[in-house]
Amino acid sequence: MHRMQRLIPTGNPARPVAFAEDVQPVPQPDEALIRVEAFAPNRGETFLLERPRPGLLPGKDVAGLVVQAAADGSGPQIGARVVGHPPQGGWAEYAAVPTHSLAVLPDGIGAVQAAALPLAGITALRLLRTAGGVTGRRILLTGASGGVGHYFTELAAAAGAEVSVVTATPSRGERLLELGAAAVVHEVTEAQGPFDVVLESTGGADLPAALSKLAPGGTLIWFGQAGRTPVTLDFFDLLAGCEGATIRHFHYAGAPYGPDLTTLVRLVNGGRLHPEIGRVADWEQTARTLVDLRERRIRGKAVLTTGSVR
Repeated sequence: MHRMQRLIPTGNPARPVAFAEDVQPVPQPDEALIRVEAFAPNRGETFLLERPRPGLLPGKDVAGLVVQAAADGSGPQIGARVVGHPPQGGWAEYAAVPTHSLAVLPDGIGAVQAAALPLAGITALRLLRTAGGVTGRRILLTGASGGVGHYFTELAAAAGAEVSVVTATPSRGERLLELGAAAVVHEVTEAQGPFDVVLESTGGADLPAALSKLAPGGTLIWFGQAGRTPVTLDFFDLLAGCEGATIRHFHYAGAPYGPDLTTLVRLVNGGRLHPEIGRVADWEQTARTLVDLRERRIRGKAVLTTGSVR
């Protein structure tokens, strides 16, 4: 059996992962074996690592090289450079990834840029579809300075939407303005409504405040609780607010991911989508990076590159 290094949970929030030796994964017939060159953690994963469930192998966003093609003949062949979205286990030297969750990379996109795409990019694409036709519509996006926010802002603005974004600080909003945001505010209450669509991802007091910004018949799409404070809605406040509001819950998950990854790669390669990467570091710095990501000290995405482990 071939051995390899992977990162496993420690249960210690101050140092959430540590290196361990493991057996190289054996792919299922519809999986390719990828030599991981770069991976990108997501903030939601940092929360799971605070109290990790038994057997958790983190890592859902990877880029690298196919070293063993799927036995069923599907997907890319040996030697292809790919980006992938496995169900788990991506923070390792090798990962088995279903071929329906892979996309081949052109020469112009490196592993670091590609690794920043999967979860945040797929979420942004699917949010855009859920919002419906956005051309000419006014959209409010909370929690906008993470990976999803940057991708969604650029995609929606390019499609003709007027996007207002909520960020914690002015510096976090500068890049979003460059990507096409029409306005940046730092509290939901400061947003100049009404909005046709509100995308809410922070929870707590922000959701009811965002709901009050909806135009009559508008839609609020709830896709996260990054602030980690539960939402409380007063029904009588809701009655006194916007008329005919629709509240929808959204979750990005649902394979296959390959077609959306292929779309994201095409957009990046064509200069129409720009991954916002706030940190690139060797994977020896993963534990520190996870803490900084959890504490919102990184704008956009963080990407870790693999190499020899000392």
